[in-house]
Amino acid sequence: MKVGVITFPGTLDDVDAARAVKYAGGEAVSLWHADHDLKGVDAVIVPGGFSYGDYLRCGAIARFAPVMQEVVEAANKGMPVLGICNGFQILCEAHLLPGALIRNHKLHFVCRDQWLKVENNETAWTTRYDQGAEILVPLKSGEGGYQADAETLKQLEGEGRVVFRYVGDNPNGSRNGIAGITSANGRVVGLMPHPEHAIDALTGPTDDGLGMFLSLLDAVVSA
Repeated sequence: MKVGVITFPGTLDDVDAARAVKYAGGEAVSLWHADHDLKGVDAVIVPGGFSYGDYLRCGAIARFAPVMQEVVEAANKGMPVLGICNGFQILCEAHLLPGALIRNHKLHFVCRDQWLKVENNETAWTTRYDQGAEILVPLKSGEGGYQADAETLKQLEGEGRVVFRYVGDNPNGSRNGIAGITSANGRVVGLMPHPEHAIDALTGPTDDGLGMFLSLLDAVVSA
């Protein structure tokens, strides 16, 4: 399994995402933002950070990067894509996922370990979890409030496309407590918390995040 991990100017968590891929038994392939080349990968991770300094709006510039043109085309053909934190923002800006992420409702950067409930375990990234399971992974963001209009929210909820939901108090004002969503075909997933920081109990709060990368391995092997 070859998984591309994109690096933009300002990306922070590409190394962590690559490490998670390796923990799951895959090969991490570095993808540069300025290249029109996915290097034959089976899936792509758009990692967290502050791409292009978050100028204009988080992810607004990154969506126009040459590599994202290739990602959008590949995703529309069924390639699994995961957007984490800033990566989630970029996927929304690129219209691979609906909605948008805005400033946290209390206008403070949130950095804490966060419990999530697995709402959908049928995506390419979540099959290793039991539906309804609760996992603990780090959350670190200033613009993590998921917003969408009422019709979009109704569609996401009705079609089972909410993948993760915050447990307990809502850390950022996300509508319906949404922490992550998926595309209609279950191949593209975006979430604000960081599963790549929870793949080893020695370095993270748990190893609960590893299940996402193992799920991808299953999806690629069975494809």
